[in-house]
Amino acid sequence: MTQALIPLADGVEEMEAVILIDVLRRAKWTVVTTGIAGEVVTASRGTRLIPDRHWNVLKPMDFDMLVLPGGADGVRALRQFPPIVELVKRFVAENKWVAAVCAGPLILLDAGVLSGRRFTAHPGVFDQLPASGRSSERVVVDGRLVTSRGPGACFEFALRLVSLLDGPDKASALAEAMLVKA
Repeated sequence: MTQALIPLADGVEEMEAVILIDVLRRAKWTVVTTGIAGEVVTASRGTRLIPDRHWNVLKPMDFDMLVLPGGADGVRALRQFPPIVELVKRFVAENKWVAAVCAGPLILLDAGVLSGRRFTAHPGVFDQLPASGRSSERVVVDGRLVTSRGPGACFEFALRLVSLLDGPDKASALAEAMLVKA
């Protein structure tokens, strides 16, 4: 069973976080959310999220996939938390899955893992990312690096993750059950 780690920080885009958590749990993955500060995360539109575990009690390398939701302030907080950037580097070095949506690819930039790779992100952060490799596709897969544009693409993004790890039949069945156009 796939184990996914989703770090949350104040300012996270709640639609992205919740859609990713929900769809991946429907796929029967073990999904653990982690907070980097405090017991409650206040998302970008004021929604309060309670992480499953605090960062200090995790063994992040035990996970198969790292999923980075967006939200300008949430990503800013994650970028300023050195263990997250280091974790991205380690996951890529060990050929583990890394996924990021919206402004999340800025963390990938900080980790130095975008060079020579194809990726996408929210148009609002495109000017902060390298022009080479940048794509306007809704979801981009480059090896074990998966990126997406923003909240409106999150069902597609989550289902692509399921398809990559569990196969297209499982992703299609989930999409059908949720009435999502795959």
